[in-house]
Amino acid sequence: MMSPAEIRAVAEQLFKAEAKRSQIDILSLAHPDMDMDDAYAIQSALVDHKQASGCSIIGWKIGLTSKAMQYALNIDIPDSGILFDDMAFENGAHVPAGRFIQPRVEAEIAFVMSDDIAGADVLGQDIIAATAYVAPSLEILDTRIKRIDPATGKTRTVFDTIADNAANAGVVLGAEKHNITDFNLRWVGAIVHRDGEIEETGLGAGVLNDPVESMVWLVRRLARYGQGLRKGDIVLSGSFIRPIECPSGSKIDADFGAFGRVSITFD
Repeated sequence: MMSPAEIRAVAEQLFKAEAKRSQIDILSLAHPDMDMDDAYAIQSALVDHKQASGCSIIGWKIGLTSKAMQYALNIDIPDSGILFDDMAFENGAHVPAGRFIQPRVEAEIAFVMSDDIAGADVLGQDIIAATAYVAPSLEILDTRIKRIDPATGKTRTVFDTIADNAANAGVVLGAEKHNITDFNLRWVGAIVHRDGEIEETGLGAGVLNDPVESMVWLVRRLARYGQGLRKGDIVLSGSFIRPIECPSGSKIDADFGAFGRVSITFD
């Protein structure tokens, strides 16, 4: 376990790294006893820094919902992070050069809540009842922690990712807004192009078999801390594709078919 002082110090490092568009060393190497509770405590302290700087919370992201990503990080549960207002980009927008360090994107189904929802016993039907609409979306990922330690070759762990606000950096919502019962979300998918070439395809079923189930997981996890989702929150339910690297000049277009379309360009 990390001490409260260590947690505060690391959170400040991450906050400064984001502001400077730089990366810090892998936390799990410097703190080998670091566990998941430490990681979320760091994330919470980082959130405090963001709010103190004037940022407002607009929702949540759920990550590591696919078996492939869980196997890659040797974990059997998702993770979560927090969306802020400075992370929101318009559909079709251009991201200024230098805005991120090593941006990547994922295609996801976004939920926008019509009501507050909380509780350890929440069910899928409760999520459906509390959802105003669902929409196609892209999540922008970035890392304020080095992916690989240059000296040892070791890669960051899930604890590093969680501490770094689950690698959260941006959200792009498509224009389409659908009633959650209008589509079987397990069969909602996307063809994702980068610079006109198909990079990834996937289906909503890749997200814990049903994106609604990832929402259930999030609400139940938040209940452990006396938290929940609020009316108006945007929630990215989890990616059903692998992350796509977005070097400068990349144009990303995600075609969700009848569900909609969403794009972003990195200048």
